Amino acid sequence: MENQNKVSLGGMDGLESREKEMKMANQRTAKSRELLVRLLAFVLTFAAAILLGVNKQTKVVPFQLTATLPPINVPVTAKWHYLSAFVYFVASNAIACSYAALSILLLFTSKGENNIFPKMIIILDTLMVALVFSSNGAATAIALMGYKGNSHVQWKEVCSVFGKFCDHGAVAIGLSQLGALAFLLLVLMSALRSNKRSSNY
Repeated sequence: MENQNKVSLGGMDGLESREKEMKMANQRTAKSRELLVRLLAFVLTFAAAILLGVNKQTKVVPFQLTATLPPINVPVTAKWHYLSAFVYFVASNAIACSYAALSILLLFTSKGENNIFPKMIIILDTLMVALVFSSNGAATAIALMGYKGNSHVQWKEVCSVFGKFCDHGAVAIGLSQLGALAFLLLVLMSALRSNKRSSNY
């Protein structure tokens, strides 16, 4: 009888240890997924900030003073910091990539379920989503103005002149949009993880 009790208790201990191992494996998998998405967010926002931050193009543009005089060729330079929307874009992507690097470090240093870091990271991830999406909207509005102009206020499109500048800006906006989606994915992953925790209690 005692032997049967020992065997059944031994079986329970084995089951509990197996459950514990499964839980640890799931946590490691979730942590590695989160690390991968954070690295992706870092790379995309870093690339977007650098690409637009070094974006500059100089063209010689003919400028007609009067109809009777020949046009004067004037060198004109397009730089990202001439437009406040692009300044906001570069600054917000720089903030987002710095935060992504910092959050990767916090991910490695935080241990335990009752730690304050996971809650703080969820809030900061949400802020990054808002920051990067808003800067993308501002930069996209200016980029569309460059591509199409605005006939209501007599603004001509400039991308036919500054094609390289506009193309680099469009690529930077695309990379930043993917970075914002990566931050949004992090928020969704955190929400699902906290939902699983609350359902376990």
